[in-house]
Amino acid sequence: MNAILVPTDFSDTAKNAGLYAVSLACEFGIQKIILYNAYQAPMSADPSMPSVQLFDIDILKKTSEEGLEQFEAELRSSCTKPILFERKAEFQLLTSGVEELCKQFPIDAIVMGITGGSKVEEVLIGSNTISVAKHVTVPVFIIPQNARYQPIRQVVLACDFKKVVETMPVAAIKNLLDLATPKLHILNVTEKPSKADEKFESLLLDTLFQGYTPQYHFVHDTHFTEAINQFADNNNIDLIITIPKKHGLFEGLFRKSHTKALAFHSHVPLMIIHE
Repeated sequence: MNAILVPTDFSDTAKNAGLYAVSLACEFGIQKIILYNAYQAPMSADPSMPSVQLFDIDILKKTSEEGLEQFEAELRSSCTKPILFERKAEFQLLTSGVEELCKQFPIDAIVMGITGGSKVEEVLIGSNTISVAKHVTVPVFIIPQNARYQPIRQVVLACDFKKVVETMPVAAIKNLLDLATPKLHILNVTEKPSKADEKFESLLLDTLFQGYTPQYHFVHDTHFTEAINQFADNNNIDLIITIPKKHGLFEGLFRKSHTKALAFHSHVPLMIIHE
């Protein structure tokens, strides 16, 4: 990896994600971290007022730049190796801004925080982090608000065992495995087991990950998120890798999304890699 992008809104959750990014960069020898703040016009909370208040764009820009400068200073204090920081502040929607940055710079990963929300927030509102993970093809590390960096020694790949050859982002996963050299667990959580499918897809995965000696686990459970979290606890997992499918996991406001639910409720860092 050459560069990590860390979007921030200057919250404690974002700062925690920034600290995780610094530790990740130090361990993997990543040379650059780009700190990014997308600011917008403040919205009025008074229903009798116009939805967008009058604002001074120069003040917003200055506030954003000062926030990024302070954010960099806080992150630098935790660096154990030389890292080049760049700061970028702009009047922009976050997801659109991140997409554009990923086109302009050779960004290898995005690191963002997430706060566990209520059911209403999860279903109706979502989060900026979920939006970025949905729309940006660069791998996204989602860091729970209370998670702290641990060297990545145990990784679990949550896999539905469906069309693994066509949908598995092998190169991106191998990049991580080559950097961290962790033990790779492949976990299939399903309500209805199929021994024939498990055996066939396992053979295909063995071929895809030849040389990485994955260990397979099959859990029959109706509660996907709880099953993944329980497995992570029982096996001291440092990172969960999940692959949102193009048809199903992120599409539709009320459609059940395993990836989205896991992002909100996992207490272990999550890595989203698109197929």
